[in-house]
Amino acid sequence: MSITYKDAAGIEGMRVACRLASELLDFLTPFVKPGVTTNEIDRLAHDYMTQVQGTIPATLGYQPPGYAPYPKSLCSSVNHQVCHGIPNDKPLKKGDIVNLDVTGIKDGWHGDSSRMFLVGETSIAAKRLCQITYEAMWQGIMRVKPGARLGDIGFAIQTFAEKQGFSIVREFCGHGIGARFHEDPQVMHYGRPGTQEELKPGMTFTIEPMINAGKRDIKDGPEKDGWSIVTRDHSLSAQWEHTILVTETSYEVLTLSAGSPPIPAFVPQNKLAEVPVSA
Repeated sequence: MSITYKDAAGIEGMRVACRLASELLDFLTPFVKPGVTTNEIDRLAHDYMTQVQGTIPATLGYQPPGYAPYPKSLCSSVNHQVCHGIPNDKPLKKGDIVNLDVTGIKDGWHGDSSRMFLVGETSIAAKRLCQITYEAMWQGIMRVKPGARLGDIGFAIQTFAEKQGFSIVREFCGHGIGARFHEDPQVMHYGRPGTQEELKPGMTFTIEPMINAGKRDIKDGPEKDGWSIVTRDHSLSAQWEHTILVTETSYEVLTLSAGSPPIPAFVPQNKLAEVPVSA
């Protein structure tokens, strides 16, 4: 496993790129409402990234081995779409839930974050899934510190979500990130404590659990576009994502901004002191 450890300059570059990713989501928030299409949201994102932030959309043209180039500047996954939904011309409707996943490149560094959005008034079940998924992500974040193991993160997320009656998607995971979009290590959202890679200062990676209201099984989406993934049982799916830095003593959440959702009350206040929002 080839993990890159960021020096002071790299950490500062990551702080800037990640803050901009979060600020992009802040900008998009008021536009996510019934009647808007995900293509319109994608155009807004592209223009804001390229014309206002001076960032490069990392997903546009992104092509891992075996995939066609991704054609848009963000991913939009609606309702039972698990991840990698391609924006289209279908209007969002009242009651939908949608994940917007953005990654921008600034001065060679990648900032990656995603949020769930409720479109108008949604069901209690949909709200609960989105909230529990958000809290599960933070349960994982809280385990980050030097000397901990990646398995500690996955175990915390899995046990929290499963106790709420939900299931963890296992085919997709978080990842190291920096000068490259996807680096080592892989960050599973399930696992056993005390296993996998040891966390060390300077590591930067995403924690981005995908949690289903029904069973964890997934399949390719009906669009057959080579990207979109959906739940096999058509149940709702939710995902949140932050990019994390392992500090000398704990962690720093890099993808925070003025419009970020409130941090859960169960996150220790002494931890929050170590999670600065860059100016």
